[in-house]
Amino acid sequence: MKMTIKKNDTVMMIAGNQSGKTAKVLHVDPKGNRLIVEGVNIIKRHTRPTQRNRKGGIVTKEAPIHRSNVKLYCNSCNSQTRVGHKLIEVKDGKKAKLRVCKLCGAEL
Repeated sequence: MKMTIKKNDTVMMIAGNQSGKTAKVLHVDPKGNRLIVEGVNIIKRHTRPTQRNRKGGIVTKEAPIHRSNVKLYCNSCNSQTRVGHKLIEVKDGKKAKLRVCKLCGAEL
């Protein structure tokens, strides 16, 4: 399936212990169908001292989650939604494809 969620989109968690939370997408991996979402699925990584990180220690960071656990969030209708597409004419007869909310028709 094609990935309809892109970087900097706002998504709502629909599964897991963070369900109902809205957050911003930081990174998208279309091959693995995984996303890194800000403040969701936090893990602790034990790192050893290196030249870049002299102290080492425990680092907290976001881990990837599967895209089936999130839905795109529409700010205009304040709800989770599916993605639709609409063709608009730009100039010289060329067309552009826009992502729109399936519920209210607003541009995402």
